[in-house]
Amino acid sequence: MKTLTLYRPVGPAELQLIAASAFRAFPPRLPEQPIFYPVTNRPYAQQIARDWNVKDSGAGYVLQFEIDAAYVAQFPVHQVGAREHTELWVPAEELAEFNRHIIGTINVIDSYGTSQ
Repeated sequence: MKTLTLYRPVGPAELQLIAASAFRAFPPRLPEQPIFYPVTNRPYAQQIARDWNVKDSGAGYVLQFEIDAAYVAQFPVHQVGAREHTELWVPAEELAEFNRHIIGTINVIDSYGTSQ
């Protein structure tokens, strides 16, 4: 099976929920969050974790995970800023199915801020 590496910048609260799943799933989105957006590259994830998550919650983390490439191909990649600012847009109602296609575990690869 061919996989795709994706990244997810998170704060401490979301990291705790992911840890509760044994690092195998992302938590459901809140009602005001209609899209789950993993990003396609580590530098963009680092920028969000460092510049946004630390500012909002005191700490930011970059998560890396593998997902079935054939499954994830259905979700469009959106450029939301500079060339490296690319992310997938997964509708919130698809997140449980998305989680079932994660291969292995979700790994913390970078951390920033005071809650390290």
